[in-house]
Amino acid sequence: MAQNLDGRLIDIEMMLTEQQRMLDDLNDVIIKQGKEIDVLKKENALLKTLIERETVKPLSEETPPPHY
Repeated sequence: MAQNLDGRLIDIEMMLTEQQRMLDDLNDVIIKQGKEIDVLKKENALLKTLIERETVKPLSEETPPPHY
């Protein structure tokens, strides 16, 4: 009986250890993705700013097409 209980406890400890490793791995992935999302947000904001500055101009500043 005691050996059976010891074996079960060892199995439970092994499963808990594996689950902790998986949680740590998932946490690392989430942290990495969060950093990547932050970079992408900054890049997106910069691109939006550049597009707004370069594509929307008042008519007085627009250069006429070359065929005029």
